[in-house]
Amino acid sequence: MSRPPTTQEFVLDELRKAIVSRRLSPRQPIRQDAIAHQLGVSRVPLREALKTLEAEGQVVYEPHRGYSVAELSLSDLLEVYRLRDLLESEAATVAARKFTDTDLARVLDAQRDVESAADGSDLVGMITANRRFHFALLEPAGMPRLLRIVRTLWDATDAYRAVYYNSDVNRARVRDEHERIVQAAKQRDAEALTTLLDTHRRHAVDALRATLDADGSPG
Repeated sequence: MSRPPTTQEFVLDELRKAIVSRRLSPRQPIRQDAIAHQLGVSRVPLREALKTLEAEGQVVYEPHRGYSVAELSLSDLLEVYRLRDLLESEAATVAARKFTDTDLARVLDAQRDVESAADGSDLVGMITANRRFHFALLEPAGMPRLLRIVRTLWDATDAYRAVYYNSDVNRARVRDEHERIVQAAKQRDAEALTTLLDTHRRHAVDALRATLDADGSPG
């Protein structure tokens, strides 16, 4: 796999993977010298990547202590998913009326990758393919400003997806719900598509409520 276009993007991608896979766990200090050495980069792109993650809420900075991985917070999760409900429903409604055969082929390709990763219990691979699946459904709307906001919301919650996908039951539910979503997309049925996506998000939140307490710690 080739590196992303810039060193900063490469570092950002690697840090995201480390947080999702729990190689960097909640509250764990981020040792910049060690990470820069491990990735073979200078401190400059690492600092810029950490600023991006801080803006997304994935890491926190404390004076004299530096950066650490943010705790998972149920209240943050609920706020992000409420915003996603509003924005993604709008995009999906518009997109459903515009789907081309090429658009649907991209959705199906991502769906197959989600299933392959689920079969292999590859959480990082499943998260990556799941993101492709959902944005393949939304991008045909042709609403770039809205989707930039949605991407930021997704970036802030990948660690929660790792918790959700860690369950065999949840992985099976995702596969079943994706199949229903694909059928609605094929029929260009905007109402069914938005309803199924809403249910899909709600099931994830309901499952995570049982895993996270009000302070964001594993329950």
